[in-house]
Amino acid sequence: MSEARDASIIDSLIPLLSLVLMLTVSVYLFGSDSSYGPNQIALIIAAGIASIVAIKNGHLWKDILEAIVKSISTAMGALLIFLCVGALIGTWLLSGTVPTLIYYGLEILNPKIFYPAACVISAVAALATGSSWTVAGTLGVALIAVSIGLNLSPEIAAGAIISGAYFGDKMSPLSDTTNLAPAVTGSELFEHIKHMVWTTTPSFIIALILFMVLGLGVSSEVEDATIKLFTVTLNNSFNITPIALIPLIVVFYMAMKKIPALPTILSGALLGGLIAFLIQPDVVIEFSDSDDLSSPLAMIKGIWLALASGYSSSTGVQEIDSLLSRGGMESMLVTMWLVISAMSFGAVLEHAGMLRRIITSMLKAAKSTGSLISRVILSCVSINIVCADQYISIVLAGKMFKAEFANRNLDPKNLSRVIEDSGTLTSPLVPWNTCGAYMAVTLGVSTFAYLPFAFFNLINPLVSMIYGYTGFTIVNADQSKESVQASS
Repeated sequence: MSEARDASIIDSLIPLLSLVLMLTVSVYLFGSDSSYGPNQIALIIAAGIASIVAIKNGHLWKDILEAIVKSISTAMGALLIFLCVGALIGTWLLSGTVPTLIYYGLEILNPKIFYPAACVISAVAALATGSSWTVAGTLGVALIAVSIGLNLSPEIAAGAIISGAYFGDKMSPLSDTTNLAPAVTGSELFEHIKHMVWTTTPSFIIALILFMVLGLGVSSEVEDATIKLFTVTLNNSFNITPIALIPLIVVFYMAMKKIPALPTILSGALLGGLIAFLIQPDVVIEFSDSDDLSSPLAMIKGIWLALASGYSSSTGVQEIDSLLSRGGMESMLVTMWLVISAMSFGAVLEHAGMLRRIITSMLKAAKSTGSLISRVILSCVSINIVCADQYISIVLAGKMFKAEFANRNLDPKNLSRVIEDSGTLTSPLVPWNTCGAYMAVTLGVSTFAYLPFAFFNLINPLVSMIYGYTGFTIVNADQSKESVQASS
């Protein structure tokens, strides 16, 4: 039997172009809902096309399948974390942890500093929930309404909301993209978040300064009924107390102590259930919908439901109920489906040498670390434009450049940071990307209208590129090993 042949550039482009075509059709037909099944089907079909090309070049199906299984197995840690994150979100909503964070965030809002305040509030909510989409679709809608009532620019307000939401999403250990990036590059979750601080913090500070400048001269005399409705409703529905923040404090303490992500997040989820039992008994009993409300089993049932299927709010205020109705392990299944599909597609391309062929063409002129990082950023942006999905951008870029970073003795956390700086943050800036389409429809502001004011999303990739060329905070693999040995 003849050996497998190297993939030609045409062979390599066939499955990629097929995927682009199918994803384009998927987004056209389903819009922002394309991530909930259609994109997964496109990826699986594209993986089948890539397999056919690979078999044509002499690869055996059993070897292709083995490569797919091996690729998915590398993401199993992240997939388990996804489940724990879903459970954590459910119990943190039930315990009042997330409502308390949102309540305190709303308390600082003042019309005179509306733009930076909207950015900070969105950041706090997204950091607590790990979801930019949820924040934009609930709290963001309310903030846009407030901006119109205050005669402020909804375009600038949308830019502030998106900047804050993506800052919180990017830096939250609860975020699926924040878990996905280190999973596909081989770095560790909390090391990844710690490394992102260097590019994310200055970018966010610059964005806040720009929002403050835009907010100069804003009147502070207009009463904000919407914000009052939020704070009063939250206060009436939950026991708002600093005690509710204990799970958050514990999780971040465990993270600082470098306890692995899976036990840290699982502990946070279980602690959230305990706090709900202690300080939100009425909320838990009502949520359990049990026949015998006096039974201790009603409390157990409520917490169990929050862990499995998430929390469902019933305050009577639609915006708040939408914001606080989510979580549970069940909520992560679609994202896990997308990850498995994307990893399968990437595995076939990698096994058949198609990725290597494409990368070789791209890296010919990338002599320095700065030029390498620039190509990662440009690749992520291009994938967001062409493939229209941030998850695909993260997975493909991670697959494409992982080996090259290892060859150049660069720690994988450099790659995971760069693909988050570019792949995650530029997704809402593309109108036909699932994120861009969702933000435009949800906030009622077109993508091109808010794009100039999404300062954080625009600045962060540039900061990352500058760091690449200057070498600032770029860590070699040897340095990282020495640091680990010294700390141990």
